[in-house]
Amino acid sequence: MQSQASMHAVKNWLEGQLGSKLSSRFAYLVSLPYTDVPQGWAMAGCPRALILDRVDTGSIAAKVRHAIEHEGSGATSLAPVFLERIARKLCGDLDANAGPLPDPHEAEDAQEHLTVRQSVLLRATRSIPRARFTGGAGSGKTWLALEKSRLLCKQGKRVGLFCYNKGLSQYLQLQVDGWRQARPVFTGEFHEYVRALGIPDGSGTDYFEEEMPRLLREMAGRMEPHERLDAVVVDEAQDFAPLWWESLLACTKDPDAGEVYAFMDDRQDVYQRWKGAGSDDMHPTADLVPIHIDDNLRNTIKIAETFRGFAGEHFTLRGGTGLPVRRVDCATEDALDAADECVEALMDEGWSPNQIALLTTKSRHPVHQERFDAGSIAEYWLDFHANNDVFYGHVLGFKGLERSAVVLCVNGFKDMERAAEQLYVGLSRARSLLVVVGDSGLLESAGGRDLKAALARAEVWQPAVVGRL
Repeated sequence: MQSQASMHAVKNWLEGQLGSKLSSRFAYLVSLPYTDVPQGWAMAGCPRALILDRVDTGSIAAKVRHAIEHEGSGATSLAPVFLERIARKLCGDLDANAGPLPDPHEAEDAQEHLTVRQSVLLRATRSIPRARFTGGAGSGKTWLALEKSRLLCKQGKRVGLFCYNKGLSQYLQLQVDGWRQARPVFTGEFHEYVRALGIPDGSGTDYFEEEMPRLLREMAGRMEPHERLDAVVVDEAQDFAPLWWESLLACTKDPDAGEVYAFMDDRQDVYQRWKGAGSDDMHPTADLVPIHIDDNLRNTIKIAETFRGFAGEHFTLRGGTGLPVRRVDCATEDALDAADECVEALMDEGWSPNQIALLTTKSRHPVHQERFDAGSIAEYWLDFHANNDVFYGHVLGFKGLERSAVVLCVNGFKDMERAAEQLYVGLSRARSLLVVVGDSGLLESAGGRDLKAALARAEVWQPAVVGRL
């Protein structure tokens, strides 16, 4: 019997751990929690006292004790001194510093597997031509947007795959470039699509949010049917300004009933372009069928708990437990220096440079500023996707992206009204390890009591850099 063999295996293992033979009584039991077993039932080698049925589950401790005392093999009761030693061995050692740094790849492979399983949502909603997929950070929205685009392209449709951020745009393009079959007719930023159609470039917020979309809408009225899009897919759709939506849908074959799929998290509205736009009913996605994605798949439970308060009541944690979040408390003006020390300490621990991202909340890190000034924005993001070194960026530019270890440097906020959304983005970018650097008072003011409580459970960290005097 399996239970009998397992009992002997546990006993042999304990003897090896303790370095001495055990003469205490041992017993094996079989649990059948959904079955009723008659009290008079018996079979050779397994009396009724070794069976726990549905009724017995209400008094398991007493049943187990009775089985050990009356049916167990061995000469004596378990001595207290052995009980304490055995308990320590069975509890194990979960101290994160007790052994070598866990390799995050295994946990991240499991996260990837969970994300791919989200494809069931696309199969279940394939008959819905206009839908908005709303989910919290780490729920697999970008993967779903790509997969939906791929499926539409396989059907021979002219698909436009859009986003706002440059970094996310390049990620989408790199993924699409790897497809062997049909690809979208356009993948990337809304403004790049407009430029690609021949509309002249401009400058300033008014031009990009009002004039450029107006020009696109005018051009859409002159488009030939073969130039129009069959379907529009938008990732991080909450970032799109009102007029962008209107002008983009005007480029489709059927602006009122054509296929439109928006993937969004309205709690990550860091640009707040819809402030003052009126009620929710005015949002272009309001008439799309809502599909809710509640599961967080990207982050470990330890990380996800830090931003749970931002993500809504239906937010569900699906990742593994993971490493403790680390907390470095310092003055706001010292946050950049402290974050630098964290990066060095992580590399000393064994984290590869390309596993680490340092994200700021206000001014750019000097390395970020230097790289940004040295080349084009496109080249800056190509460096990130090349995955060769530590990445230095700002939370606003890192929406939709991730790295294994993230050092979130809270070095202030330009606008406290947007601080909560920025923290939500920054806290949710790490897959395996999150380090939060900054002033506790500022974090509480920006993130509220939930964040304060979550960070109170974090590991207080003083990074020790190898070679420091």
